[in-house]
Amino acid sequence: MTSDLLAKAMQTNPVVVRRTMAGLRENGLVRSERGHGGGWSLACDFETVTLRDIHAALGGTALLAIGHRSPHPSCLVEQAVNAALGDAFADAEALLLARFGAVTLAQLSADFHRRMAATGHHLPEFDHHGA
Repeated sequence: MTSDLLAKAMQTNPVVVRRTMAGLRENGLVRSERGHGGGWSLACDFETVTLRDIHAALGGTALLAIGHRSPHPSCLVEQAVNAALGDAFADAEALLLARFGAVTLAQLSADFHRRMAATGHHLPEFDHHGA
């Protein structure tokens, strides 16, 4: 699929898609072909690659928007809040990462295709099975 087509499907800018896909390419998850008929395709075993693998390939950024703003705050109130909630934030992130590790691209694809069939939609331009 092209960056333009992916961007249209995700309602974002193709530049955002290209930057994201470049990170996935650097980690061997996708490849790109230039020219007519080119675009992005999977370069990995989609039966074994998980959402956690993708998260790591994209830099493993923080999963929670809430958490410590500063690891060593000077504010005593912030220190107290960090101490009270630090383990909870770490536990929540560990749970999310574990769940990410349990979801493969193949599972997502199967769910996507079930949903497409159930709604009667068919979008041949989004056929992503080719490697």
